[in-house]
Amino acid sequence: MALKPETREKLKSVSTATICTALYKRGFRNQFIQDVHPLNPEAGPMVGEAFTLRYMPAREDLNPLTAFQDRGHPQRKAVEECPPDAVFVIDSRKDARAASAGSILVSRLMKRGVAGVVTDGGFRDAPEIARLAIPAYHNRPSAPTNLTLHQAIDINVPIGCGDVPVWPGDVVVGDGDGVVVIPAHLADEIAAEAVEMTAFEDFVTEEVMKGRSILGLYPATEEQTRIDFAAWRKANGR
Repeated sequence: MALKPETREKLKSVSTATICTALYKRGFRNQFIQDVHPLNPEAGPMVGEAFTLRYMPAREDLNPLTAFQDRGHPQRKAVEECPPDAVFVIDSRKDARAASAGSILVSRLMKRGVAGVVTDGGFRDAPEIARLAIPAYHNRPSAPTNLTLHQAIDINVPIGCGDVPVWPGDVVVGDGDGVVVIPAHLADEIAAEAVEMTAFEDFVTEEVMKGRSILGLYPATEEQTRIDFAAWRKANGR
């Protein structure tokens, strides 16, 4: 199921926290990727279908420096095959001691129109990546190359990233807080509900900033709150 353009736009307008709440209502409690952070919190929202790369512990005789000369090397191949508008998600075993990728590969993803990149390990050249016009998330800066510890082994298969299961085609959303993964079949309904939740939260925020108590307001346990919210939506076109 391809990600609908209208669903993509809705997900760009909501927070990962709101999405997590909508997922929690459906029994999904482990969809927020743990211990990854945006290199540039001002890069804007990241939304796209997951295209994955999996690393395993490197075995020295199978993972020499000359491995990168192979045009079919999984890391290089994945960078060239990740579709435009997808999010490149890397399973680096939560190990940031050696880099998942660096600024050249992330630059290539950016130029190919990829929506963002996420690793539960680390990137080298973090300052350079932070300046690129592509959202990027990692655990912490890493050096040098992945060859010292990791071996790229599988492309576009189910992976674990930051303790979250990620299937190819799942919808990946990132903001200044971090990254959440939405099972593909739930993307449309989660997006629609998150937009509704965001409207209410914006209304609540305005009321709180006016000095209103959260009691009866958040959650909306008083009828007056529902009346006021309906009036706010009409006045604001929400």
